[in-house]
Amino acid sequence: MEKISRMASENGVVIFSKSTCCLCYVVDKLFQELSVRPVVHEIDKDPEGREMEKALLRLGCNAPAVPAVFIGGKLVGSTNEVMSLHLSGSLVTLLKPFQTVSS
Repeated sequence: MEKISRMASENGVVIFSKSTCCLCYVVDKLFQELSVRPVVHEIDKDPEGREMEKALLRLGCNAPAVPAVFIGGKLVGSTNEVMSLHLSGSLVTLLKPFQTVSS
């Protein structure tokens, strides 16, 4: 779906989320702890949300389709993939270009 591709390519870190998803919240908080401010798009509040969810599944997200994390325009995956990257130390490297400088 064009909207997903556009959002992923125009923003460094994007989380497609649902407002009631606790795992989406956890991934967002992890990124904030790593000094990254992701764009969080809650598909349950988007009129095209159902189509977006189907498109995320077609892109390779496992059901449920959220959280779907894109870093640098590329689909990283969901909570399991993000946490695996974090535990291996690879997530920080991926996020480095998108970290904010804190004073």
